[in-house]
Amino acid sequence: MKKIILLSILSIITLLACKAQEKKATKPKLVVGIVVDQMRYDYLTRFADRYGADGFNRLLQNGFSLENAHFNYIPTYTAVGHTSVFTGTTPSNHGIISNNWYDKKTKKSIYCVDDNTYNTVGNDGTYGQKSPHRLYTTTIADQLHLAQNMKGKTIGISIKDRSAILPVGHTANGAYWYDGGNYNTWITSTFYMDKLPKWVTDFNTNNKADEYLNTTWETLYDINTYTKSRADNNIFEGKFKGQETPTFPKKLKDLRAKNGNFSLIKAIPAGNTFTVDFAKAAIIGENLGKSEFTDFLTVSFSSTDYVGHKYGVSAIETEDTYLRLDKDLANLFQFLDTQVGKDNYTLFLTADHAAVHVPAYLQSLKIPAHYLDIKKFRTFILETTKKYFNSEELIENVSNYQIFLDKKKIESLGLNVNDVAQKLADEVINFDGVYKAVTARTLQTTHFSDGILNSLQNGYNQKLSGDVLMIPNPATLISGRTGTSHGSGYSYDTHVPIIFYGNGIKKGSSTKKYEIIDIAPTISNLLKIEAPNGTSGKIIDEVLKK
Repeated sequence: MKKIILLSILSIITLLACKAQEKKATKPKLVVGIVVDQMRYDYLTRFADRYGADGFNRLLQNGFSLENAHFNYIPTYTAVGHTSVFTGTTPSNHGIISNNWYDKKTKKSIYCVDDNTYNTVGNDGTYGQKSPHRLYTTTIADQLHLAQNMKGKTIGISIKDRSAILPVGHTANGAYWYDGGNYNTWITSTFYMDKLPKWVTDFNTNNKADEYLNTTWETLYDINTYTKSRADNNIFEGKFKGQETPTFPKKLKDLRAKNGNFSLIKAIPAGNTFTVDFAKAAIIGENLGKSEFTDFLTVSFSSTDYVGHKYGVSAIETEDTYLRLDKDLANLFQFLDTQVGKDNYTLFLTADHAAVHVPAYLQSLKIPAHYLDIKKFRTFILETTKKYFNSEELIENVSNYQIFLDKKKIESLGLNVNDVAQKLADEVINFDGVYKAVTARTLQTTHFSDGILNSLQNGYNQKLSGDVLMIPNPATLISGRTGTSHGSGYSYDTHVPIIFYGNGIKKGSSTKKYEIIDIAPTISNLLKIEAPNGTSGKIIDEVLKK
């Protein structure tokens, strides 16, 4: 009898403890989605011993890190990456197929967020004529607004327009990006509002950019300690206009006039610090995390991308940029602790793509790497259509490793579009630098369940993409022999960090393979809201407290 009573008491205690835990578990007051532009996963491990305790290491030690996370589509570009992170799906569904692409309807190249039906708010320029109108699906931020009956606030911030606009989707309270040059203003579009909030105008008036640019970029630590990077002066790195060598110190005050004036801040580590400054102003100015509703803030750090493009993966400049970003993140996290509360926010950090080592550098090490000559490639295509179809007028456009056919011309010559496309696919594979080629017809009728052709298929949008799609050899770029780029479906471009942290997140790590599109449904599940309407990713159960 005593055992029965004791078991009953224990059951009641357990039940009360569970009820107390359920009551204690609350949704975050603020979700912060951080994207570090062009961040490879190995930047976490390569510089781990040089990071402080409060930046990347705070997330790794107290959050949940996915160590084998990849993009699952081609192309791995900035606009596509940001969109896929926050929509939980690929270009095949969300419609952002590149940064720029050839529009089959208007017969011209278009930019992902350009929209001249809206005007700039913040200055008299045209850089604010933007909107998310080319995005077909909702984002997590849209779904959070819908779930809360349009209550709570959603704000997007980045130096780049596309990186501010696309993450927060269609219903954002605001998206802000930086207009450098001679303007030096954070701006937005009439898509969101008719005038800047006072906190933005106050921030612009403070002119922090001038403070950062009237200095010299020197390494954070003794340059001789940057042993994980190449020598400072080498032939594989670009340089600012006005520099004779791509070396430290970089006297920004003297260089800014020849390098876009205020736009120079984008291409130095201080651009990330500047972004944190603005994010903090937004959190205060919009009272984020202070209401009964959950707010959503997206912050994209773009300077890492500009530095990476110019100097490459193994440059001292890149290492120094990440060491400084680590301090910027620590600053932001400590601010969130104070302003929102340690237990009141959930945060995730990822990247929009990674990057390849400078191909010329790889070649110097006898590692296969290539530069594709796009002019020779276009000539090759015309020679092919002339040889097999007696015409050089069958091609409308060649861009983003895609061929767009002139269907009206093909039909007027009595030819079959599918036959022309297939012949081109069969022949371009013989061009030096092209590794695989398939037709749109093949992608529409064949399912590739894995591998790089699956990634190509996930990036293919029947409404928007070309008629022949190609994959270059590994470590292939079109650009010059200094600096680097990205865009492929190879692991150097697809392997990125994904770290969850804060309210509702476990501590730990996983080596299981996950995809970038899994972030949105996971955060949606944490918030107990419907996932974005095009989501094709899965919930990552192991990161969530239950």
